[in-house]
Amino acid sequence: MSHNTIEQNQQAQPLDHLDSVWLFGYGSLIYKADFPYLQRRPARIHGWERRFWQGSHDHRGTPESPGRVATLIEAPDANCIGMAYEVTPAVFAHLDHREKNGYLRFFTEFEWLDDGQSVEGLVYVAGPDNEAYLGAATEAEIAAHIARSEGPSGPNSEYLLKLAEALRELEAHDAHVFAIESELRALLEFA
Repeated sequence: MSHNTIEQNQQAQPLDHLDSVWLFGYGSLIYKADFPYLQRRPARIHGWERRFWQGSHDHRGTPESPGRVATLIEAPDANCIGMAYEVTPAVFAHLDHREKNGYLRFFTEFEWLDDGQSVEGLVYVAGPDNEAYLGAATEAEIAAHIARSEGPSGPNSEYLLKLAEALRELEAHDAHVFAIESELRALLEFA
């Protein structure tokens, strides 16, 4: 599968018949809402965990030297905390472009952190079958990769550090993200 998924997402899931759609964000969508939304709420998605296993050729890296960004991997007993946004279908023209580097969107259920109720909405996931997928590595290897990567949206380290800060604001513990952050801070301290 190509890492440019705009057309694939738009053909697979037309949304024009809906008034609004909930979107679950677990990476930069938590702290960078560069789109209009009707409301936002902290949420949790079950059966998935966040991993820095996706390459970024267009935002936090380049085609020659991709950065590393978050995706979700299936993990039956896990859950992932993030931010959900209610948006109009028109917003997906922007979101599909923003998340075009290997991410496919699909409907799934997520749960509100404040009341435990659930809603069905969309989430973008970049699976191992896309060309930009980098796969598993140790937290130290991921941190070293992030430390040397930069793209049109800025340094890859900024993405990681802002995500870690946003997760702390949500009171969400993510051992993977925080371990990479710790490794990165150690590298930056000695750089």
